[in-house]
Amino acid sequence: MKYIFLHGLGQTAQSWQEVICQLNPEWDVLCPDLAEWLLGKEACYRTLYQKLEKYCGQLEESLCLCGLSLGGILALDFAANHPDRVCRLVLMGTPYKMPRKLLKLQDVLFHFMPERAFLNIGFEKKAFIGLCRSMAALDFEKRLNRIAAAICDELERTVKGKIVTHASITARPFFEKRGYTVIKEQQVERQGVLLTNFVMEKGR
Repeated sequence: MKYIFLHGLGQTAQSWQEVICQLNPEWDVLCPDLAEWLLGKEACYRTLYQKLEKYCGQLEESLCLCGLSLGGILALDFAANHPDRVCRLVLMGTPYKMPRKLLKLQDVLFHFMPERAFLNIGFEKKAFIGLCRSMAALDFEKRLNRIAAAICDELERTVKGKIVTHASITARPFFEKRGYTVIKEQQVERQGVLLTNFVMEKGR
């Protein structure tokens, strides 16, 4: 298996270094630099995603994609289009639908920022702004079930006997459609906040 770490906008491949140091040294880890993929090309999301498809297409192994922000969006998009290639998907700070109002506000702020503010992030100011604009229409909401179903299919194939999951309120309908039944409702505490979820079970 290949473990591919995709960094966020304004970061570089080196941003993952401290994380990688904590991983199993036997894992086959790759950290591409997204800015390098756009050198000499139009800085837009479509170009960046096509580069990711080509990059992953050269790998024969199954993939574990770990993405942060922009990297998470790319990973989510790839997993939706190629669920057969991705066996694990880890997302951080990744919206499934772009916050258009926020992007418009960022666009205004970026125009007032000096060019030197973009020197350490791998993109020139114009390219950075163009890339952000090209992402405004992205919406993965209708495709998330395909991703979740593919991941569950893979996980369920590896488990013998009864399967138990702890599902959130929003995830409950998804698991019910897959044949899971609610065993009990419970509350769990996360950072001082009580959250309701459901212990659900699927017989085999």
